Amino acid sequence: MTTTTQRLLDLAAAAPASHEEDLVLHLREASEPYQQGFQDLRDTVAARFAGLSPGDVAAAATAAGMPSDVSQDRDEPLVLLALAEWEMTPAALAYTEMAEDAARRGVCLIPED
Repeated sequence: MTTTTQRLLDLAAAAPASHEEDLVLHLREASEPYQQGFQDLRDTVAARFAGLSPGDVAAAATAAGMPSDVSQDRDEPLVLLALAEWEMTPAALAYTEMAEDAARRGVCLIPED
């Protein structure tokens, strides 16, 4: 079974040689494991910080470079913490590179109206 990271790395590796139609398919296929990987990490981060006060969670998010304060709902700094961690994973880096390369080539998942 292929891991999320491996699948995203495989799709990112195939993207530069892909033409517009295939690139859109690669982006669509990569979007689901990207979102699932982020959700999995978000759940892990929530469990990791479960015993902390909202102020401590906000402080941890701020320390991770994601400004946060205690007035926010507790989930917001947790999402920011997960995002800070997720953006540095090989899976997220591969997807970001693929999406940026596609954008430079004029390819996007959001249709133009």
